[in-house]
Amino acid sequence: MHLVIDGYGGDTSKMWDKELVRQFLTDYPDSLGMTRITDPKVLDYHAPKPEDSGISGFVIIAESHISIHTFPSKSYVNIDIFSCRAFDYERALADATELFDLKEVKNWLLDRGLEWLDERQGLAESQQQRATLEAGGPGTTRG
Repeated sequence: MHLVIDGYGGDTSKMWDKELVRQFLTDYPDSLGMTRITDPKVLDYHAPKPEDSGISGFVIIAESHISIHTFPSKSYVNIDIFSCRAFDYERALADATELFDLKEVKNWLLDRGLEWLDERQGLAESQQQRATLEAGGPGTTRG
């Protein structure tokens, strides 16, 4: 399961808060029933074009990873929560929205690794998912 979040219109001071991102990446895997296996890596990035600057953070979990990239000058953040196990994606979306006080959120929920489950079912589901993505994706908007 891979939750992809694009968030807009949030609190830019939170998007610059390196410790807020670090704390979230430290604590959040456990709250979703995942296993953090590394300390988070969190960096501020000062790009040649200031609007591309922000905070990026990443934590490896036994089930895969969680990453956050903020772009405060654009009032934009993207977050990926990728796990080989199912998790409460609606709660994760709500928590991410609250973390940065986002006004609008677009999200996509992808089933990953289906080919490695039951071969016939996995192939059928992955073909259906690819067709959906090619047709414009199952993204939703909140706001």
